[in-house]
Amino acid sequence: MAPLFCVPSVLTTIIKSCLLFSLLVGMVSAQLSSTFYAKSCPNALSTIKSAIDSAISSEARMGASLIRLHFHDCFVNARIHSVGQASCRNFRTRIYNETNIDSSYATSLKSVCPSTGGDNNLAPLDVTTPTTFDNAYYTNLINKKGLLHSDQQLFSGGSTDSIVTTYSNNVGNLITDFANAMVKMGRLSPLTGTSGQIRKNCRKAN
Repeated sequence: MAPLFCVPSVLTTIIKSCLLFSLLVGMVSAQLSSTFYAKSCPNALSTIKSAIDSAISSEARMGASLIRLHFHDCFVNARIHSVGQASCRNFRTRIYNETNIDSSYATSLKSVCPSTGGDNNLAPLDVTTPTTFDNAYYTNLINKKGLLHSDQQLFSGGSTDSIVTTYSNNVGNLITDFANAMVKMGRLSPLTGTSGQIRKNCRKAN
C-alpha cells in the first residue's frame, strides 16, 4: 500500500488542540478558545503546523509520539495503534499462547521476542506500514496480524468486526472519523482548580 500524505494534516489538528489545551488550562478564569491567540500571535497555528510537518519529515516516529502526547498527556481515555511500537513484554503471551494469530507472523515476532528475556525489545503495532497513518492496521487484524491481544479483539467475531472491515476497505472513512474524534476529544472541558487530581500513576486514580 502506498504511503499516505495525510499524516501531517491530521497531526496538525491534533497538536493544535493539545497545545491550546496545555497553554490555557492554567487560566481558570479564561475560557478555552481555538482563537485565543488570533490577535496576540496570529501566526501561531501556521507556525505549529510547519514545525510538525518538519518534525515528521525528519523522524517518522514523531507522528506516533505526537498522537500519544495528545491522548496520554492531555487526556486518559483513548488508544490508537496505526503507528508506533510495543515492547515484547506486552505481546509475548499472545505470540506464544494464542491461536488467533497468523503463524508466520507469530514466528517472525518470536525472533524479536524470546520466551524469556528481551522484555524491552520492540515490534511495530502495524507490521505492514509501521510509520504511516493508514488503514493497514485494520487489514492486518482481518489477517490475524494484530500485535497485541487487545488489538486482535477488535476483529474476533464481535460487534466491532464491521467497523474493522469498513476501515480496511475505505481509508477515507478512517481518516475522517479519526480526525473528527480527536478534535472532539480536544474540546472536552478540562478539570481545573480543585476539580480532578494529578495522578501519581497515570493508569489509575490516586
